[in-house]
Amino acid sequence: MVESVDGRPVVLVTGASRGIGRSAALAFARAGLDVAVNYSSSEQQAAKVAREVEEAGARAVAVQADVADDAAVRGMVDAVRDAFGRLDVLVANAGTTVDTVPTDLEGVSVEAWDRVFAVNVRGLWLTVRACVPLLRESPVASIVTTCSVAGIRPGPQPLPYAASKGAVANLTKTLAGALGPTIRVNGVAPGWMVGEWMEHQLGDNYDRLMERRAKMTPLKRVATPDDVAASMVSLALGHPFVTGDIVVVDGGFTSVT
Repeated sequence: MVESVDGRPVVLVTGASRGIGRSAALAFARAGLDVAVNYSSSEQQAAKVAREVEEAGARAVAVQADVADDAAVRGMVDAVRDAFGRLDVLVANAGTTVDTVPTDLEGVSVEAWDRVFAVNVRGLWLTVRACVPLLRESPVASIVTTCSVAGIRPGPQPLPYAASKGAVANLTKTLAGALGPTIRVNGVAPGWMVGEWMEHQLGDNYDRLMERRAKMTPLKRVATPDDVAASMVSLALGHPFVTGDIVVVDGGFTSVT
């Protein structure tokens, strides 16, 4: 648990209106942190997450910002400062992808490639850069990034997504060196995960392929957003001498196959 110096500690979760971001916002609220819920376009969903955070006993504020936009990101951090006066944890989770198989080289437009990198990579850099001054005021500052197993080893993910997550993995480790000792930086790399992201990726094959993946996984199921969120909370609050690490959250699949 983060020790608060003056009031409750605060976490900013980007891309918090659904999926991993929503689970992270709720997990940190249950761990005793107030939560800034960032969203890009899903205002109603973000407002719902903020209400759920409050029902968990924490204060919440929903803040709109496209993380690829520098001015918007700086405005988001100003809003966090105005609302809470501090920032102790950043969960840099916002991300996007495209619907193109990796063998279809002509299927990805330059604009689509650039948008994936703008959100997943530039957005991470912009958010970290804007948050660092406020994080440095915390005695126990921590950043957790959302990587992916697709950024660690080749797989069937779209090319720009996989390449961008490879960049996230590198940035996570590089930032750990650049920001230590005052700010720890770690990441999580989810594998196959239940929910709308994989439903969209797998389409009509979702149930069959998820069941097959579960059978091939040592823990005999695939990950949930709550599994990933639990690892985020653990890295941010429970490992004071761990930085530059990326925890794979896939039930052991990538370790044994």
